[in-house]
Amino acid sequence: MNNNKIISAVYDFASVLLTAVMVVCIIFTLFFKISTVFGESMENTLHNGDNVLIQVINPEFKYGDVVVISQPNGYDKVLIKRVIGVGGQTVSFDEESGKVVIDGAIVDEPFIKENMEFTYSMTRTYVIPEGMLFVMGDNRNNSADSRDMYVGLIDERYVVGKVIYKVGDKELFGKNFEMPDSLK
Repeated sequence: MNNNKIISAVYDFASVLLTAVMVVCIIFTLFFKISTVFGESMENTLHNGDNVLIQVINPEFKYGDVVVISQPNGYDKVLIKRVIGVGGQTVSFDEESGKVVIDGAIVDEPFIKENMEFTYSMTRTYVIPEGMLFVMGDNRNNSADSRDMYVGLIDERYVVGKVIYKVGDKELFGKNFEMPDSLK
């Protein structure tokens, strides 16, 4: 009789454990993913080797979202970048200050590592078609992003998801990076 109780307890424990593992697997397959940052293009926000939690389901993108992109590019890499412009917006650059201009307004970007330097090959104005995104790394002078002809504008269908949490942080990711009131 004692053996039956032990076997029953082990069976109950194993079934609860298996159910929990299956639920976690389903959640991390359908709703969330974990990704690792490779490279320096998102410094000082994210660093090489950081792990991030990505929200997979959320089709709306806005200024400041950090996204993981699987769109084929000239570098054959999955990219992690910040959304700067969405469909219907115009993105340009103020060459004097090295700052981003969205729909004619200079944007304050406290998250960037340094203001960007300009090259003669860089396009100065981008009109973003619907369904496309203009993305940039926070390390503006060391980032292959929408300014680069090998990356270009990003089709929203190739966005894997939004970064919502940097593993090891105490707060949800990106909560302070919102569209300035003047551009809402």
